[in-house]
Amino acid sequence: MSDLTLTIGDKNLSSWSFRPWFLMTQASIPFTEENIKLDQPTSRKVLAEKSPSGLVPFLSHGEIQVWDSLAIAEYLNDLFPEKYLWPQDMAARAFARSISAEMHSGFSAIRTVWPMMFTRQGLNHTTSGGVQREIDRINHLWTEARTRFGAKSSDDEGFLFGKFSIADALYAPVVSRFITYGPVKLSNEAAAYMEMISALPAWRQWQDGARAEVGG
Repeated sequence: MSDLTLTIGDKNLSSWSFRPWFLMTQASIPFTEENIKLDQPTSRKVLAEKSPSGLVPFLSHGEIQVWDSLAIAEYLNDLFPEKYLWPQDMAARAFARSISAEMHSGFSAIRTVWPMMFTRQGLNHTTSGGVQREIDRINHLWTEARTRFGAKSSDDEGFLFGKFSIADALYAPVVSRFITYGPVKLSNEAAAYMEMISALPAWRQWQDGARAEVGG
């Protein structure tokens, strides 16, 4: 499936781009990466010509184009069933889909107050505007996923549901925000999860790209 092309925005800024890129890289799905620099005078024109939605990310597979990070993830799950991008256990899969949908449509305070700046860390930013409530909710979800499913998995690798899944990719930009604007108070399970995610080779690869963009 090397004819997959993922078009993304700036690695330092585009949290939506990070999700499918992280999913494909961590899951060892081969793809060609195409970058569109955002916030440039020509960005709107380029996006209007290339993207079905006028936004990034989008995935091209032959004549098929898929946009929106969650839709891309679902398409990849259909395309690569052997990768098991959702948990195999039905209860775990239902929980994973639920928290992924919640991430996809919610947490507006964190998105607004804490925009992604991947290369920055330890800013100790204010948690006003509902941010603390959303941190607490994410902490609860991560902790429940790990204790109910991940830690009890026979092949636990430290991910939310033991093995890597779409849910981990959907929450990866949150890990970035917690690093940038934190430190944040998390349960032991959630803190260990966050540390594991940020140590992955796929994470480091994206980080290197983000640093290159900002000259760091």
